[in-house]
Amino acid sequence: MHIELDPPNGITGFRFGMPVDEIKEAAAALGEIRVSNEGLPRKWSFMQVYTRLPQFDILFSSEDGKTLTSLDIARPYEDDADVTVTWRGIDVFRTPARELMGQIEAAGYPVDYREKSHPLVPGLSLGLNWNPRDDIPFDGDIDGDIDEDDDPDDDAMPVYLRGILAAPAEYYDEVLAEIAAMGL
Repeated sequence: MHIELDPPNGITGFRFGMPVDEIKEAAAALGEIRVSNEGLPRKWSFMQVYTRLPQFDILFSSEDGKTLTSLDIARPYEDDADVTVTWRGIDVFRTPARELMGQIEAAGYPVDYREKSHPLVPGLSLGLNWNPRDDIPFDGDIDGDIDEDDDPDDDAMPVYLRGILAAPAEYYDEVLAEIAAMGL
């Protein structure tokens, strides 16, 4: 399976603004779905279509209860999974995260690193999940051989992304304004 990220428009087969009935139908064609909070949103609660595929997961969100407003793709569970998720031909889950972010920046899209484990690419409306996961090794000095005189590398992070959130244009405007207001 190949999924192409096309921010801020959507991904292969799923466009932002797509009606929820179409989301559910298209997602069910991919794998097993579970719908939560169906209908119009309530405070802190909105409709989500969790799609479990054999090798990875996609979470489709409808914050207005009517259309696709964002989606979150999890890194495939196995390195040799028959799944590729690309942005402009770059495999976002098999390219080391630091290299991927460098390529995004080289394409003219600044990456906001203020949240270390959740960098944002506002110009593309992408959120990068750089949190640890058991099957993703760390870069840096995390080797298990640290003695009392040797500190682990504070900059060590997972080699690969854990997930990626895609959304329509301006999705992160409010978040970035809040971060700026906090002086971060």
